[in-house]
Amino acid sequence: MRNMATSSASPKGIAAVVGVGPKLGRSIARRLSRFADQIAREEKAQVFAIRIDCSDSRSIREAFEGVLSLGFVEVLVYNACQPVPWNPTNFTDVPIESFEKSLAVSTVGAFHCAQQVIPGMMERGRGTIIFTGCSGSLNGIAGFSELSCGKFALRGLSQCLAKEFLPLGIHVAHIIIDGIVSAPRSSTSTSQRTAIGEQQQLVDGSMDPDALAQTYWYLHVQDRTAWTQEIDLRSSNQRYL
Repeated sequence: MRNMATSSASPKGIAAVVGVGPKLGRSIARRLSRFADQIAREEKAQVFAIRIDCSDSRSIREAFEGVLSLGFVEVLVYNACQPVPWNPTNFTDVPIESFEKSLAVSTVGAFHCAQQVIPGMMERGRGTIIFTGCSGSLNGIAGFSELSCGKFALRGLSQCLAKEFLPLGIHVAHIIIDGIVSAPRSSTSTSQRTAIGEQQQLVDGSMDPDALAQTYWYLHVQDRTAWTQEIDLRSSNQRYL
């Protein structure tokens, strides 16, 4: 199961973020919601959460029926991912059910969500769809076949949709998060941020989700004469062998 957050302001439609946890998904939702509040001026943006199972097409369809009853989706961010163990798992020990669920959440769910919003975007000749990938989207990682296979397929879906719908005014982009996402610095006190910052220096690729969310926003407001289809993000303190 995953949460989907939506924010709405009548002049600009709805921003739907699928896969909202305490880190990146939350920061993306907050960034889009803050903009909705700014453009609404005289009325606050409406923000609400919907429980959704990204591996279940019926759950996705019912969730978007509720969302689309409120207006059109201008931005879809698909950030859902089936959690996998931090430590590598021997391939022969991966349950087939777990592998299938990871593929369903990473790719099939993205497929269903995109199908829900693209007709409305086509009708209006505008819209943004952003998929969240990871380093496993580019290279298979030993012990992480569940994650890599699902993210590989998601990247392929993103490329297909970008080529098909770019001429129709729909911006489809894929973001590769190459590193570990930390807790947002903005949610802590100054002293806590200092302590956390020192700890993060010990972790390769530690990334602030609020900073990452800025890139999602940047992609949405890009001029249509210079759209980005794929971008990879990493921390400056990341070390390479």
